[in-house]
Amino acid sequence: MTLRPFHLAFPVNDLAAARAFYGGVLGCAEGRSSPQWIDFNFYGHQIVTHLVEGAQTDAAKNPVDGHGVPVPHFGVILAMPDWEALADRLRAAGTVFEIEPAIRFKGKPGEQATMFFRDPAGNALEMKAFASDDMLFAA
Repeated sequence: MTLRPFHLAFPVNDLAAARAFYGGVLGCAEGRSSPQWIDFNFYGHQIVTHLVEGAQTDAAKNPVDGHGVPVPHFGVILAMPDWEALADRLRAAGTVFEIEPAIRFKGKPGEQATMFFRDPAGNALEMKAFASDDMLFAA
């Protein structure tokens, strides 16, 4: 099977803040938009921020490797240099991390660089990188 881009639509409470965060901080190119939504190129995938007043974004936290991982969350797996550059960019932008950039499962199958942060509407994102993509589904 050929890997294809995914599409994800999710709620935000302020389109200008979403545009500044996804377009400005994360550097995602903007696609189509309307007064109710904005498409972004999220590392080759299509995400759509939909204006939804009063949307709830924080459901729960799940313990993983000593941290409370926000659920739900979404993100992408980057190459390690891109992950490091993004972590630097987020720090420079003053991003508050839900879970600071770090290596999880060090020395174990599935060792990965990970970081969690939220967009201005409170949607949780996780960005990951592996030293080797072979570890993506390691048990």
